[in-house]
Amino acid sequence: MVRLLLADDHEVVREGVRHLLQSRPRWEIVAEAADGKEAVRKAIETNPDVAIVDYSLPLMNGIEVTHQIRSRLEGTEVLIFTMHDTDIVIEQLLTAGACGYLLKSDANKSLIEAVESLVNHEPYFTGKVAITLLHSFLALPKRSGMPLSGRERSVVQLIAEGHTNKEVGDLLHISLKTVESHRASVMRKLNLSSSAALVRYAIRNRIIEA
Repeated sequence: MVRLLLADDHEVVREGVRHLLQSRPRWEIVAEAADGKEAVRKAIETNPDVAIVDYSLPLMNGIEVTHQIRSRLEGTEVLIFTMHDTDIVIEQLLTAGACGYLLKSDANKSLIEAVESLVNHEPYFTGKVAITLLHSFLALPKRSGMPLSGRERSVVQLIAEGHTNKEVGDLLHISLKTVESHRASVMRKLNLSSSAALVRYAIRNRIIEA
């Protein structure tokens, strides 16, 4: 039996994915989640073979969810299921431990194949994402590096969603001092002077949805 977890904050998306996955014999969706915190908790509770995770989840984005699942459940592979295909996001998700990356536009033709690959602990990327990775690799000598780390993006998301520093620390399992350090680093790197400017940055760079 292949055990699957599905995390997406849109019920209509989960319904469509559920319909595709349940067409396969001996595949079982053991848990569903509508936000990142719930996804991590249910993954720990159910220990799925593959977690299908939307990048743009509330509370914890796909980077943080991937990091926490992979650090706690060695046998669980993470398939990122998203509309975004920017090279920075892809690289950060791979660094966090994701083994697959599937665009939602490719779900009907590629989801089953993607899950089958991850069940066998083999990576899977749809064509457009593979091209993005190739372009990113070819451009490496010219690049100056990512403006924010994966953890910093997680902190920015939670702050932009309206959480206090203490709530951010509780959600990410880090100290208040560490949150404040990440926040100060972000403001310095991006040359921002206010929380409002930070929210605008998060929306503009698709860290949160407007």
